[in-house]
Amino acid sequence: MTRVDDTRRRLLASLGAGAAIAVAGCTGASGEPHYEDGDVDVDGEGEERSAEEMTAAQSLAEQEIHESVTPLDTITIDDHEFVLEDGFVGSTVQGSVENTDDERVELVEVRVRVYDDEGDQLGRYIDRTGDLDGESTWEFTVVLLESPSDIDEYDIAALGTPS
Repeated sequence: MTRVDDTRRRLLASLGAGAAIAVAGCTGASGEPHYEDGDVDVDGEGEERSAEEMTAAQSLAEQEIHESVTPLDTITIDDHEFVLEDGFVGSTVQGSVENTDDERVELVEVRVRVYDDEGDQLGRYIDRTGDLDGESTWEFTVVLLESPSDIDEYDIAALGTPS
Protein backbone atom coordinates (compact mmCIF):
# COMPACT_ATOMS: atom_id res chain seq x y z
CA MET A 1 0.00 0.00 0.00
CA THR A 2 1.33 3.46 -0.83
CA ARG A 3 1.22 6.59 1.31
CA VAL A 4 -1.25 8.14 -1.15
CA ASP A 5 -3.75 5.30 -0.56
CA ASP A 6 -3.34 5.66 3.22
CA THR A 7 -3.87 9.43 3.03
CA ARG A 8 -6.91 8.99 0.76
CA ARG A 9 -8.49 6.56 3.27
CA ARG A 10 -7.96 9.01 6.14
CA LEU A 11 -9.50 11.83 4.09
CA LEU A 12 -12.55 9.73 3.18
CA ALA A 13 -13.01 8.62 6.79
CA SER A 14 -12.85 12.25 7.97
CA LEU A 15 -15.38 13.34 5.35
CA GLY A 16 -17.71 10.49 6.32
CA ALA A 17 -17.59 11.44 10.00
CA GLY A 18 -18.17 15.09 9.14
CA ALA A 19 -21.18 14.22 7.00
CA ALA A 20 -22.72 12.18 9.83
CA ILE A 21 -22.31 15.09 12.24
CA ALA A 22 -23.82 17.51 9.73
CA VAL A 23 -26.87 15.29 9.17
CA ALA A 24 -27.39 14.91 12.93
CA GLY A 25 -27.27 18.69 13.29
CA CYS A 26 -29.86 19.18 10.55
CA THR A 27 -32.33 16.79 12.15
CA GLY A 28 -32.03 18.25 15.63
CA ALA A 29 -30.50 15.02 16.88
CA SER A 30 -28.46 15.32 20.03
CA GLY A 31 -26.91 11.86 20.29
CA GLU A 32 -28.25 9.40 22.86
CA PRO A 33 -31.86 9.55 24.05
CA HIS A 34 -32.53 11.62 27.16
CA TYR A 35 -34.48 9.56 29.70
CA GLU A 36 -36.68 11.14 32.38
CA ASP A 37 -37.31 9.29 35.65
CA GLY A 38 -40.74 8.08 36.69
CA ASP A 39 -42.10 6.69 39.94
CA VAL A 40 -44.30 3.66 40.46
CA ASP A 41 -46.67 3.89 43.42
CA VAL A 42 -49.08 0.95 43.57
CA ASP A 43 -48.99 0.18 47.33
CA GLY A 44 -49.41 -3.56 46.90
CA GLU A 45 -52.18 -3.20 44.33
CA GLY A 46 -52.34 -5.31 41.22
CA GLU A 47 -52.23 -9.02 40.76
CA GLU A 48 -50.21 -11.27 38.49
CA ARG A 49 -51.79 -11.80 35.08
CA SER A 50 -53.24 -15.21 34.34
CA ALA A 51 -51.77 -17.14 31.39
CA GLU A 52 -54.63 -15.96 29.17
CA GLU A 53 -54.23 -12.35 30.30
CA MET A 54 -50.47 -12.50 29.69
CA THR A 55 -51.06 -13.75 26.15
CA ALA A 56 -53.43 -10.85 25.49
CA ALA A 57 -51.02 -8.32 27.06
CA GLN A 58 -48.12 -9.67 24.98
CA SER A 59 -50.11 -8.93 21.82
CA LEU A 60 -50.24 -5.24 22.88
CA ALA A 61 -46.76 -4.83 24.36
CA GLU A 62 -44.15 -3.65 21.87
CA GLN A 63 -40.48 -4.32 22.61
CA GLU A 64 -38.69 -3.87 19.28
CA ILE A 65 -37.18 -0.43 18.74
CA HIS A 66 -37.28 1.28 15.35
CA GLU A 67 -33.73 1.93 14.16
CA SER A 68 -34.57 5.13 12.22
CA VAL A 69 -35.63 7.21 15.24
CA THR A 70 -33.23 9.60 16.94
CA PRO A 71 -33.52 12.27 19.62
CA LEU A 72 -35.23 15.36 18.18
CA ASP A 73 -35.32 18.72 19.93
CA THR A 74 -38.85 19.24 18.61
CA ILE A 75 -40.31 16.15 20.34
CA THR A 76 -41.05 16.74 24.03
CA ILE A 77 -42.71 14.63 26.69
CA ASP A 78 -45.47 16.77 28.22
CA ASP A 79 -46.41 14.35 30.99
CA HIS A 80 -46.17 10.69 31.98
CA GLU A 81 -47.24 8.42 34.83
CA PHE A 82 -47.48 4.79 35.82
CA VAL A 83 -51.11 3.64 35.50
CA LEU A 84 -52.44 0.28 36.60
CA GLU A 85 -55.28 -0.66 34.24
CA ASP A 86 -57.94 -3.27 35.01
CA GLY A 87 -58.00 -6.63 33.25
CA PHE A 88 -55.26 -8.00 31.07
CA VAL A 89 -53.71 -4.61 30.21
CA GLY A 90 -52.31 -4.21 33.74
CA SER A 91 -49.12 -2.16 34.15
CA THR A 92 -48.77 0.79 31.76
CA VAL A 93 -47.02 4.12 31.42
CA GLN A 94 -49.30 6.76 29.92
CA GLY A 95 -48.78 10.36 28.91
CA SER A 96 -48.46 12.76 26.02
CA VAL A 97 -45.78 13.85 23.57
CA GLU A 98 -45.79 17.13 21.67
CA ASN A 99 -44.26 18.06 18.32
CA THR A 100 -43.27 21.69 18.99
CA ASP A 101 -42.12 22.33 15.41
CA ASP A 102 -44.23 23.52 12.46
CA GLU A 103 -43.12 20.49 10.41
CA ARG A 104 -44.62 17.00 10.58
CA VAL A 105 -42.56 14.23 12.23
CA GLU A 106 -42.73 11.00 10.25
CA LEU A 107 -42.39 8.61 13.22
CA VAL A 108 -42.47 9.16 16.99
CA GLU A 109 -41.40 6.46 19.42
CA VAL A 110 -41.71 6.45 23.23
CA ARG A 111 -39.36 4.08 25.07
CA VAL A 112 -39.90 3.01 28.67
CA ARG A 113 -37.36 1.03 30.68
CA VAL A 114 -38.58 -0.58 33.93
CA TYR A 115 -36.47 -1.42 36.99
CA ASP A 116 -36.86 -3.45 40.17
CA ASP A 117 -36.13 -2.18 43.70
CA GLU A 118 -32.43 -3.04 43.31
CA GLY A 119 -32.09 -0.97 40.14
CA ASP A 120 -31.90 -3.94 37.77
CA GLN A 121 -33.56 -3.37 34.40
CA LEU A 122 -36.51 -5.73 33.92
CA GLY A 123 -37.47 -4.78 30.37
CA ARG A 124 -37.89 -2.11 27.70
CA TYR A 125 -41.26 -1.32 26.11
CA ILE A 126 -42.33 0.89 23.23
CA ASP A 127 -45.29 2.78 21.81
CA ARG A 128 -45.11 4.62 18.49
CA THR A 129 -47.16 6.65 16.08
CA GLY A 130 -46.65 7.90 12.55
CA ASP A 131 -47.16 11.32 11.02
CA LEU A 132 -47.36 13.59 14.05
CA ASP A 133 -48.30 16.98 12.61
CA GLY A 134 -46.47 20.13 13.60
CA GLU A 135 -47.62 21.74 16.84
CA SER A 136 -49.76 18.74 17.79
CA THR A 137 -49.90 16.28 20.68
CA TRP A 138 -50.07 12.47 20.79
CA GLU A 139 -51.31 10.55 23.81
CA PHE A 140 -49.48 7.26 24.30
CA THR A 141 -49.94 4.09 26.33
CA VAL A 142 -46.95 1.81 26.81
CA VAL A 143 -47.99 -1.67 27.98
CA LEU A 144 -45.51 -3.28 30.41
CA LEU A 145 -45.39 -7.05 30.87
CA GLU A 146 -43.98 -7.04 34.42
CA SER A 147 -46.25 -7.37 37.42
CA PRO A 148 -46.79 -4.04 39.22
CA SER A 149 -45.33 -5.52 42.41
CA ASP A 150 -42.02 -6.19 40.58
CA ILE A 151 -41.62 -2.63 39.22
CA ASP A 152 -40.05 -0.01 41.49
CA GLU A 153 -39.36 2.74 38.94
CA TYR A 154 -39.13 3.50 35.24
CA ASP A 155 -37.53 5.97 32.88
CA ILE A 156 -38.87 7.28 29.60
CA ALA A 157 -37.61 8.92 26.40
CA ALA A 158 -39.23 10.15 23.19
CA LEU A 159 -37.50 9.95 19.80
CA GLY A 160 -38.52 10.65 16.22
CA THR A 161 -37.80 10.60 12.53
CA PRO A 162 -38.18 13.98 10.78
CA SER A 163 -40.10 14.22 7.51
